[in-house]
Amino acid sequence: MELIRGLHNLDAYRRKFPAQQCVLTIGNFDGVHCGHQMILRQLREKADELNLPATVMVFEPQPLEFFAGQGAPARLTPFREKVRLLSEAGVDTVICLHFTDELRRQSASDFVKDILVGSLGVKYLIVGDDFRFGRKQSGDFQMLKQAGEQFGFGVTNTHTLVMNGQRVSSTAVRDALNSSDFYLAEQLLARPYSISGRVMYGQQLGRTIGVPTANLALKGKKAPLVGVFAVEVAGLEESKLVQGVANVGVRPTVGGKVPVLEVHLFNFNRSIYGEHIRVVFRKKIRDEQKFDGLEALKKQIQLDIESARRHFGAG
Repeated sequence: MELIRGLHNLDAYRRKFPAQQCVLTIGNFDGVHCGHQMILRQLREKADELNLPATVMVFEPQPLEFFAGQGAPARLTPFREKVRLLSEAGVDTVICLHFTDELRRQSASDFVKDILVGSLGVKYLIVGDDFRFGRKQSGDFQMLKQAGEQFGFGVTNTHTLVMNGQRVSSTAVRDALNSSDFYLAEQLLARPYSISGRVMYGQQLGRTIGVPTANLALKGKKAPLVGVFAVEVAGLEESKLVQGVANVGVRPTVGGKVPVLEVHLFNFNRSIYGEHIRVVFRKKIRDEQKFDGLEALKKQIQLDIESARRHFGAG
């Protein structure tokens, strides 16, 4: 799969392949949930029919993050994880445009003419049934149909996926995680919810109290779930998940301010700094809380470990 970041790289790609066309869909694809997967299957089928690349356009930051800042909803998947999931869904090319004030001010008609037609050479466009774009969200599906007739590309929309009477959406996944309903989240995602990242050096505090942890930075982003969880970790041993207990939060007992994911792994003592792992959430044990000193924290961590082991049948 090819990743093209920024309009300058997209323009360079267009100059290199001036006659290249594509089948395109546009969206946030946060979580790449079942609704997104339905769109991606439709994209793949149309791309195969026309013998063209299946292409997805996303934005960084996501538009709502640009407008709402810290008030934006928590992300389900960081960019790297999103790209991996899109690739696994059969996407050939991901176009990532930097969402700026200049892009926000661009008219819907200019977005179609300059980017979709001029830079991408779109032959067929698939969008959600509620897709809006351009300055003040003036562009919609009907406008795209008219533009398609003008510039010679096909347009179709996808309808909302409903599962057990519930609309499948990124918001629905966040709500399921917020209520610790991991079974529902797994249904909506068609996979267990996980957070991936590279293990970084932390304060080494866990080692001093006998519970060493693997730390994953959340890069200042709030997570869609906070607390202590029974987890399984992929990426450490081939075809095997390592069980453990994880804390997602700011670690108030030690004066933390920045969100971090910390994982204590059971029966595992190899150094894994710099390795990329995936933490799969299985059960919530408790909310994050502030304790009166390290001794109280240490006692609670031992209780958390026992709770996680019981969940996995190893208590």
